Amino acid sequence: MAVALQRGHPAVSDVAGHTAGGAAAHVRARRTVPGAVPGPRCGRGDSYDRGVPDTVPHAHPGPDDEIPLPPEPPEDDYGYPDEPYPDGPYEPAPPAEAPGEVTPAPARITSTDPHEVLRRVFGYDAFRGEQQAIVEQVVAGGDALVLMPTGGGKSLCYQVPSLVRPGVGVVVSPLIALMQDQVDALRALGVRAGFLNSTQNPDERRDTEAAFLSGELDLLYLAPERLRVESTLRLLDRGTVALFAIDEAHCVAQWGHDFRPDYLMLSQLHDRWPDVPRIALTATATEATRTEIAQRLQLTGARHFVASFDRPNIQYRIVGKNEPRKQLLDLLRSEHAGDAGIVYCLSRKSVEQTAEFLSAQGMTALPYHAGLDAGVRRRNQSRFLREDGVVMVATIAFGMGIDKPDVRFVAHLDLPKSVEGYYQETGRAGRDGAPSTAWLAYGMADVVQQRKMIDDSEGDAAHRRRLGQHLDAMLALCETVECRRAQLLGYFGQEPTGDARKCGNCDTCLTPVTTWDGTVPAQKVLSTVWRLKNERRQSFGAVHVIDILLGKRTPKIEQFDHHELSVFGVGSDLTEPQWRGVIRQLVARRLLEVGGPHSTLQFTDESPAAMRGEQKVLLRTEPERAARSRRSSSGRSSAPAAELSAEAAPVFERLRAWRAAAAKEQGVPAYVIFHDATLREIAGRMPSDLTGLGAISGIGEGKLARYGEQVLETLAEQPA
Repeated sequence: MAVALQRGHPAVSDVAGHTAGGAAAHVRARRTVPGAVPGPRCGRGDSYDRGVPDTVPHAHPGPDDEIPLPPEPPEDDYGYPDEPYPDGPYEPAPPAEAPGEVTPAPARITSTDPHEVLRRVFGYDAFRGEQQAIVEQVVAGGDALVLMPTGGGKSLCYQVPSLVRPGVGVVVSPLIALMQDQVDALRALGVRAGFLNSTQNPDERRDTEAAFLSGELDLLYLAPERLRVESTLRLLDRGTVALFAIDEAHCVAQWGHDFRPDYLMLSQLHDRWPDVPRIALTATATEATRTEIAQRLQLTGARHFVASFDRPNIQYRIVGKNEPRKQLLDLLRSEHAGDAGIVYCLSRKSVEQTAEFLSAQGMTALPYHAGLDAGVRRRNQSRFLREDGVVMVATIAFGMGIDKPDVRFVAHLDLPKSVEGYYQETGRAGRDGAPSTAWLAYGMADVVQQRKMIDDSEGDAAHRRRLGQHLDAMLALCETVECRRAQLLGYFGQEPTGDARKCGNCDTCLTPVTTWDGTVPAQKVLSTVWRLKNERRQSFGAVHVIDILLGKRTPKIEQFDHHELSVFGVGSDLTEPQWRGVIRQLVARRLLEVGGPHSTLQFTDESPAAMRGEQKVLLRTEPERAARSRRSSSGRSSAPAAELSAEAAPVFERLRAWRAAAAKEQGVPAYVIFHDATLREIAGRMPSDLTGLGAISGIGEGKLARYGEQVLETLAEQPA
């Protein structure tokens, strides 16, 4: 179900920042300053800010490519960064020299009315959902904690107040690699934006600092590391700060899925600037995480705004893992041929092997992980953002803040560590509101691997217990027989809209799961594990236990005389895949656990009662075929074209071709100019003049002045 695009609903349209509804502009007269206003691209882009050493201790690893960690296994590592921060503190730029010749800018809108800024710069007549209340809260000087799903318009909530209030909005973001694109997108709207991070040379940094001090910036993006440096704090003291926006605020949650130690320092903002409002924003957080965010950032008096976490256009599908790369290939060929998407793998080795596999099948698949050269990462990320149909195969280092609206699928070849991580990663699909797929292949080996990583993790027993709880919740989502969307929303303390038990757009709703009485098979498995432990003082993994149940006389069975066990061959009534499903579900329900140095099956406190038959064990029937997405017969997810008439479709393609050429010339992603949603509306309405074009949702005065004539010329072209 696609989100309808209407004027006044700034959520899935051509705006800057992290969401499709994310920017607004307070237009003021200014001069041209390199690094702070439209002009040559500044900054070389990297995946994390290396301006200062990371001296804050952390209890457990964050996502790949963000926090330096101890060395990892060379063969099959898990994406930890291997590029240390340079020694020595960040040095401020030398004082700016006298400016040279100044290029005057045209007169800009100056307004203290958020609605006027929204309408004239972004082309929307009204805010969407809670946006107006959030903007009013911050404009009035109040603090806010905002939870809004990806694509819901979070960025708008701080960009409009930044431009209405006196001073410069300071945005704290960990997304170093994306700051340039974020600034480019804002500049395309006429917003005077700049950034400070370690990718800049001294001249670029000096120009941005000068623009900030002279009032020639509307928004300034900073990496959190910058605020640990006294020179940056003094710089902010000398200027006027309109507000502090703390993006990706869940990074402050120490036991969350994406912890960043530098975020802990942000609690000092209120102490130093008590009269400056703060707005913390995230797309994913449970109630407990929200409480931790408020406490750690000293936002105890902030007003909380929690939007629905439901993404109705995303179809959730979880399949049993059986040759996962071939399963993925079948998905892409049958449903997503030519589509852009992201494939997540747990290890660097798997990333590279999967990218090579897909490339060998004729797809444009690129790898991304911390072990790659920084230049390769930048080039691959740039191609993903700027080209059509690119598949990015990555560790979880990739994706946060990616504002690519037409990602049609997110696939996981390995089990995510938590529901929060799964929700955030799958939320990168379908930002434009068009039908998209979240696909996960999951098997017993994933559980073994995750349990071992928890056992080997740093931190105390309480920390490992929390990680185990996160994994248990993820396993429950995988094994549910109920609506996956309802289970996902329930995890975040929300109820789905409509039929609470059947969303109609997940695999368990499209292909209802049947259950069967697995009490006796569970007893057989548990009895085998018990006899190995108590009669032989041995423990083995799932594969060997299944061989015993099926009565296979393998070399290992013969070596340990396991054919003499009384349970040998008692499981011939089920197939090997069915037994794998039984054991996987017993582990997910904590009736068995995987532990020890060799990841063997072991009893839990609940195992004896189940083995004695004192509780009924209902199990999922393993589906023979996974549910398929509702797609066009050609296999390609052509949602944008399907909404157009026969007359409008070729116009839409001409507009896309014009946009691609303009984006290449300007060196920016295509969506910075216009999203597909806006081009579809232009093609459908065929405006004949600038007034008509300006009436289309998402086209404000800045974009109208910059691109309006080119769009009208493209519309006037006669088809070849």
